[in-house]
Amino acid sequence: MIKNVVVKNLNKYEDMRGVLTEIYRDDETEYRPVMAYVSSTKPGIIRGPHEHVKQTDCFIFLGPGSFELHLWDRQPGSETNGEHMKLEVGEKNPTMVIVPPGVVHAYKCVSKYDAYTINLPDKLYRGEDKKEKIDEIRWEEMEDSPYKV
Repeated sequence: MIKNVVVKNLNKYEDMRGVLTEIYRDDETEYRPVMAYVSSTKPGIIRGPHEHVKQTDCFIFLGPGSFELHLWDRQPGSETNGEHMKLEVGEKNPTMVIVPPGVVHAYKCVSKYDAYTINLPDKLYRGEDKKEKIDEIRWEEMEDSPYKV
C-alpha cells in the first residue's frame, strides 16, 4: 500500500427499485472535495499517467465498466517512495481511491464497452475562474517516462 493513498471498497445495496451506493461520507475522512466531474473512457484507452503537485483526487469507480488502476509513489520522504500498485476497480469491484499529490496515477478501460468514473478533487481545475496554471505533471507526454501501463 502506498503511503497516504486511501482505498475503500464500496457496497452496492440492491432491491427491487435498483441500486444505491454511498460514494463519499464527510464523517469517514478529513478529505474535502471542492468540485466533481464524471468521465467516460473507451475500451483499451489509458488516461494518464500524470501526477499533481498540490491537488488530491478522489476517484469513484462504480461501473458500468472496469479499469486497471496504476499508482506510483513519488512523494518526497515517503517510506513507500518508488512503489507501484495495480488495482482492478469498477463494475465488479466498486472502489473509492484517494490519490494525494506526488502519486502518479493512470487508469485503463479493460471493459468491452465504455467505463465511467467520478472524480471529487480537492482543488478547482485551473483555480478560481480557471485562471491558474494546470496542476499536472503529464508523464504520458514524456518519451522516457518510467511510468508505463
